[in-house]
Amino acid sequence: MPTITSLFVTRLYRAGLNDLAKKKVDYAELHQTCDMVAEDDEAGQEWCEANGYPGYTSYASLDDLPWRMPIFGDLEKALDKHVAAFCKDLGFDLGDKKLKCNSLWINILPEGGTHASHIHPHSVISGTTYVAMPEGTSALKLEDPRLPMMMLAPVPLKTAPQELQRFVYVKPAVGEVLLWESWLRHEVPMNMSEEERISVSFNYGWA
Repeated sequence: MPTITSLFVTRLYRAGLNDLAKKKVDYAELHQTCDMVAEDDEAGQEWCEANGYPGYTSYASLDDLPWRMPIFGDLEKALDKHVAAFCKDLGFDLGDKKLKCNSLWINILPEGGTHASHIHPHSVISGTTYVAMPEGTSALKLEDPRLPMMMLAPVPLKTAPQELQRFVYVKPAVGEVLLWESWLRHEVPMNMSEEERISVSFNYGWA
């Protein structure tokens, strides 16, 4: 009988952020804080307008949110625990070092907003926690990293298992955190909801 095994598996971590948090993060307060930052961040608003970014992101304007506001500091401490758990699952040999958060930013996508397919260079683990996911808003779309090398490979059947699909759509809930290795290409399809989709994304590098 033949033996079939899975090799070079791509891992996706999914959990409730507060499951490991020493100090729980109030997502209602986090929502209000994201709205306040977006309203006050004129540099971020100008960058979004100049670069054709729909909605708002603090990525290019604010690099010190955990220092500016305590709730982002609490969020980072909770994320540290999840990233450590994910690194253990991945079997990483970090030696006497550890992964540290090197960027954390707000994303607000209005109706019709998208975030094109991309990766996160210069980091090891990336992820997002979800602050507002209204009914009908877009899921996270993850791409098989082998896709550019598949050449004439047939498209999988729609009934094929998730691990054999070329694209996987993950619909997280408010309060959840998703983690993946930073080389994994992903995108946010168009927000079809009339309400804003709000998230906080982050990168962890090898210090």
